[in-house]
Amino acid sequence: MTEPTTSQAARTRLEQARRLLALAQTGLHYATTAFDRERYDEIAKIAHRQIAEAASLDTARVAELFEFESGYANPKLDVRCAVFDEAGRILLVREIADGLWSLPGGWADVGLSPAENAVKEVLEESGYTVRIERLLAVWDMNRHSHPASPFHIWKLVFLGVIEKAGKVSGTETDNAGFFSVDDIPPLSRGRVLPEQIRRITELYRSGAVDFD
Repeated sequence: MTEPTTSQAARTRLEQARRLLALAQTGLHYATTAFDRERYDEIAKIAHRQIAEAASLDTARVAELFEFESGYANPKLDVRCAVFDEAGRILLVREIADGLWSLPGGWADVGLSPAENAVKEVLEESGYTVRIERLLAVWDMNRHSHPASPFHIWKLVFLGVIEKAGKVSGTETDNAGFFSVDDIPPLSRGRVLPEQIRRITELYRSGAVDFD
């Protein structure tokens, strides 16, 4: 049997730690005795330390990220929108946080449908008004080579069609532009990967849907 690489082993440890934390969180929600709550709380603290080590974060920071997470544990939902111009170039926005580029999108907001979230994010981050034509992909970020994250994240990618152009006016991005798939700028890999941009372009052209 082939031994896992260091990165594979680290990814496996991170996934196991996130699963352990999810079980602890769910256990705390359903616990009926102080004894059970104490044990699940201890398990959560162990998971915090393991996640911190695997994701190169401070344990206190990990505990802070999950402080208000309660109830049955679920993956987080990241909604992205792929928008193409008449030349077949894809719309990317530059993130202020790291100066790198990504598809418009972000965490799904409560009260909006997935498609409504995609429309909102495109408008806020690029200035473009779009309508959603179809779903392109549903991806589990565990299955892709994103940098380590404390969260288990599912990513929805929609296809948006331009209805009205505009200018960047949000607080999270400072530029937007259309790029050929062969001339993609440096990407914010925690948000989107080069191979995902290529796959999204293929899905746009073929009419297919991809999922994990």
